[in-house]
Amino acid sequence: MLVSIVIPCYNSENSIIKVVKLAIEEFEKMKDYECEFVLVNDYSRDHTWQSIQKLAEEYPNVKGVNFAKNFGQHSALMAGLHYAGGDFIVGMDDDMQNHPSQIPLFLDKIQEGYDIVFGVFRQRQFSAVKNITGSISRFLLWHLLDRPRDIQMSSFWCCRRYVRDEVVKYDGYNAFLQVLFFRTTHNIANIEIEHYAREEGTSNYNFRKGLNHFLSCLNFTVIPLRVATFFGTLFSAAGFIGAVVVLIRKLVNPSVAIGWSSLMCAMLVLFGITFLILGIIGEYLGKLMLNINKTPQYVVRETANISQKEETDD
Repeated sequence: MLVSIVIPCYNSENSIIKVVKLAIEEFEKMKDYECEFVLVNDYSRDHTWQSIQKLAEEYPNVKGVNFAKNFGQHSALMAGLHYAGGDFIVGMDDDMQNHPSQIPLFLDKIQEGYDIVFGVFRQRQFSAVKNITGSISRFLLWHLLDRPRDIQMSSFWCCRRYVRDEVVKYDGYNAFLQVLFFRTTHNIANIEIEHYAREEGTSNYNFRKGLNHFLSCLNFTVIPLRVATFFGTLFSAAGFIGAVVVLIRKLVNPSVAIGWSSLMCAMLVLFGITFLILGIIGEYLGKLMLNINKTPQYVVRETANISQKEETDD
C-alpha cells in the first residue's frame, strides 16, 4: 500500500533532508508499504526549496511544491493533499519534533479500521509560553468545534484516502485542516507518541500567526455568534431589571443619589461587551468577503517530480 507523507516546509533546509531520509529508512523495514513524499515550501527565507529539489533529484518518490508567497502551514498541507496519491496520507512537521520513527504506530492503528489517527505527545517539548498558549487554544477549540469529545488533535496525523478526497473539495480561504477532518468523519482515534526536541532553530509560530490560525476556526463554526447573542440578551435583561430597581428606589426614597462610579463601571462593562460582539461579527464579515473575492488558498510557483497530468488534475 502506498503512503503519502505530506510535509509543509518553512526555513528547514537542513532538517527536511533528515526527515525524508529517516522516513525512507523506516519504510525499508516495512514490507507491506511503499512511500512517497509531498514537500511544500511555504516561501522559506533560506534554501529550503533547493534542499527539496536536491531530494527530488535523488529520490523519484519525492515531490516538491514551491509557493509564490507565504500562505501558512494549513494552506501548505492543503496543497500537499492535492498532490498526494497514497492509500493513506501522513501529515507531519519538518523540524524533527514529529519523528519519522513514529510513523509505523499510525499505520498499525489506522489498520484497526479508523479513518483518522492523531498523535498525542506523552511529553510536549515546547517552551513554557507555547505550552500555556497551546493549552488555552485547545480549551477554546474543544468547546467551539464539533468533534468527538475524547479526541485530541495535533499536527502529526494519518488519514485514509477517502478523507483526503473529501477535504480537498474545500476551496475557501484560510483552511483549518483538523476541522475539515472533523466535519468529514468522527471515526477517529488517538495514539501516544514521543515528542522529540527541536534539533535546530526556533518555532516559526509567533503570537500573530498563532492568533490568525486560531481565528481561522471561525470559518467553520457559528458558536461565537450564538455566544454574542446570549450575552446581548443577558445584559439587556440585566439593564432593564437594573433600571426598574433604580426607578423604584428613587420613588421610595427621593433623596437617594445616583452613583457616578457605578454608572461608569456599568458603561465600561457594557461597551466592552458591545465592542467584543462587534469584533466577532467583523471577523465573520471579513472572512466572508475574502471567500467571496476568491482569495486563493495558495499559489504554486513551480514544482519538482510532478507530472503534467498531476498538475492538470490539481
